Amino acid sequence: MPEEKPPPTGRDQADPRARRSLAALQQALLDLVLDKELGQITVADVTKRAGLNRSTFYDHFPDVHALAESACAAMFDGLVAAAPKLGRYVVARNEPPAETTRLFAHVAEHAHLYRALLGPDGSARLQDHLRHRMTVAIHVSGQHTSPDDGGSTHVDDPADIPHDVPAAFVAGALLSVAADWVRRGCPGTPEELSAAVWPLMVGASP
Repeated sequence: MPEEKPPPTGRDQADPRARRSLAALQQALLDLVLDKELGQITVADVTKRAGLNRSTFYDHFPDVHALAESACAAMFDGLVAAAPKLGRYVVARNEPPAETTRLFAHVAEHAHLYRALLGPDGSARLQDHLRHRMTVAIHVSGQHTSPDDGGSTHVDDPADIPHDVPAAFVAGALLSVAADWVRRGCPGTPEELSAAVWPLMVGASP
């Protein structure tokens, strides 16, 4: 079986100009998806919004869907990387940590994009990427016993980890809950959803 690859993030980004173009394309897509469904956004829409030409777009991506995968993966990875490594101490808490609420708030803020990419016609490759990224972060947090380990975050998480059943279970459950929530139009608030999910996460912790 061929090795699973992460969502495309554009061509090699050693060139600062290429990095700026990629960032401009991703931001243009994020701006456009606030007002239009992903399937209605064209390459022309993106390039006009980004102030770039079509050839620059195709230097990075084959189509708008690939750009959406890249933008979503980059956003999510940045969110996870900035989160603190919570540690096993969190299982004793009666309320969810701010990071759980922040995750759902992020999904709600970009609901149009997540609805398109996590739905039945979305991107299986992106869903696998998000699930794996969450599994790694949950595993790494589980190796820490204190919230005060130097203020470290998940920015330096490894690319892979040993098989961790609880971490994979919680990551899959969180992604499934987020996908169902966004499909239903994000009823309630991120705080309410986080409070509902937290006891289940604690129950799944080793």
